[in-house]
Amino acid sequence: MSPLTKGALVEYGTSLLGPLKNVVIFQFNPENLTRTIQIPARSTGKNGSEASQTSSPPTEKISFSAFFNAADLINIGDAYAKEFGVSSQLAALEKMVYPSNFLMEALGKALDAIGSLLLGKSKNFDIPIPRLKNPRILFIWGKTRILPVLIESITITEKQYNQELNPVEAEVSLNLAVLSYDSVLDDEIAKGALKYSTMVKEAQTLENLRNIPTQIKDYILF
Repeated sequence: MSPLTKGALVEYGTSLLGPLKNVVIFQFNPENLTRTIQIPARSTGKNGSEASQTSSPPTEKISFSAFFNAADLINIGDAYAKEFGVSSQLAALEKMVYPSNFLMEALGKALDAIGSLLLGKSKNFDIPIPRLKNPRILFIWGKTRILPVLIESITITEKQYNQELNPVEAEVSLNLAVLSYDSVLDDEIAKGALKYSTMVKEAQTLENLRNIPTQIKDYILF
């Protein structure tokens, strides 16, 4: 098994200059990370030009397992880790699945409903709910790999507990979708991350072309 390395999911607002909304740092095994590039269906029309065209770019999916362990903090006497284990990291990760203002709106509605019941007042709750926005998240897993993503699913397996039944060790299976440029037109940070990733891939492609003559020289027969 390859040594575990660190990665991060960073939730941000409209800028990275202010306080970050949420950050989750974890360990993962890079050997078990998988990337799937899904290619949209191509045209099957008789016209050759149509068959070579596509309506949308490929989409990239990333799957891996993140590992959380409170042992190191407990060993240096961290009181919170001893009491709650990795509960705070898991809570922060779960928060990234919900729309950015979902939890506060749900709490506000619950308090309003309780207040109305206690005061014996009726209240009309048939008020249109504004569209909720997904959190803006960057997945960082290397100096050249910084991508805007949407968390599609998480599966949490709590492996060990302390005496208070709080998890001190957990493994989380994560499925991420890399956002396309068209879907982040109003997000300068996401656009910047995608441009950076594209430039890195273009540089790597050029490096591959530079090495091709050396790699194929033994196969040239003339």
